[in-house]
Amino acid sequence: MTLLEDFHAQIRLAGREDEPRPGMVQDTDGPVRRTWSQDPAGFAMVECPAGLGEDPDHWIARQVDFFAGRGQELEWKTYDYDEPADLLERLRAHGFTVEDDEALVLGEVTDLLHPVTAKGVRLRLVDVADDGAFAGIADLHEIVWGRRDGHTQQLREELRRTPGTLDVFVAEAAEPMQVGPVVGSGQAVGHRVEVGQVVCGAWVRYSPGTDFCSLWGGTTHPAARRRGIYRALVAQRAQRASERGFPFVRVDCSPDSLPILTRLGLERVATTVPATRTP
Repeated sequence: MTLLEDFHAQIRLAGREDEPRPGMVQDTDGPVRRTWSQDPAGFAMVECPAGLGEDPDHWIARQVDFFAGRGQELEWKTYDYDEPADLLERLRAHGFTVEDDEALVLGEVTDLLHPVTAKGVRLRLVDVADDGAFAGIADLHEIVWGRRDGHTQQLREELRRTPGTLDVFVAEAAEPMQVGPVVGSGQAVGHRVEVGQVVCGAWVRYSPGTDFCSLWGGTTHPAARRRGIYRALVAQRAQRASERGFPFVRVDCSPDSLPILTRLGLERVATTVPATRTP
């Protein structure tokens, strides 16, 4: 089997796209696998790893009705090998907005174990009791993305309840840094980074009973870019995954991360495209 076939069998067909998390429901509706927050303001994602059968529009309409009835925004995660081949066109016809492409990247954890020195930062594993680290990740996301949401708190609760399926790392500034102007919180501002401030947060999730771990996060402060921090945190997470016995790694990555990961030895094996619908 190819690595993509292993991934499809062990992760997608087995319903392991997401491990069980606090406050999240994982269920199926016919051929559709669903992961959704019990809070309608939270995340909802569906996919169809085995295709949608003879009446795709029936199953699409059922998901639209279900999540619209909850007043919940929905993401349909598509892979370029999903059936039917015209899935994205059908989703558009049901009111979905097709977002930017992402790359599914797979490879061996050992390819990522090369030591990397990141300049001007300290890397460390985060304990669930570390208020400062989680607050720092939330602050970082507000600076970079212009919004502060509940994702960081959900991440912390996930670590508290299921510590065997998640490790969180941060990079903290070991020296002052400065950049400006950048766009943050809706306006162009300069940013100074103080010693001890979180400049990158990244985590690795494990799928027990499979061969796969997955890398997430990696948002980096504008003042801390081009210092090798992302690559160093990839190596840190790979080392942790290797110690836990996971031979393969999966990343859903942006165009910014793709060149870094392919240079490290991972391979782009598919394209994923999210389609979103607001009720």
